[in-house]
Amino acid sequence: MASETDTIFGKILRKEIPTKFIYEDDLCVAFNDIEPQAPVHVIIIPKKTISRLATAEEADEQIMGRLVIVAKKLAAQLGLGDGYRLVLNDGPKGGQTVYHLHMHLLGGRQLGWPPG
Repeated sequence: MASETDTIFGKILRKEIPTKFIYEDDLCVAFNDIEPQAPVHVIIIPKKTISRLATAEEADEQIMGRLVIVAKKLAAQLGLGDGYRLVLNDGPKGGQTVYHLHMHLLGGRQLGWPPG
């Protein structure tokens, strides 16, 4: 596992990897996924480095709530009124591949179930 500050998302936040943000505030940023799994696939990440949901602390409650509210706002802006999915993978068995907590906003087509 890469160090928490040496992930691709850490590099994006430090502007070492140029990325066009579709949303930014003091707590988080959002951008389009480079390997989309749906017609709309946005990644939302906190600016604070939190490696995974399992390591989030009570003090991170505002950040975690902000991610969901930003997802809701982006879904409305991106025309996902018929529905969308939020995905937050945690740990190796949960499918997490980048150890900087992040949320996927997926939509634009009928999404299948079960997801895994």
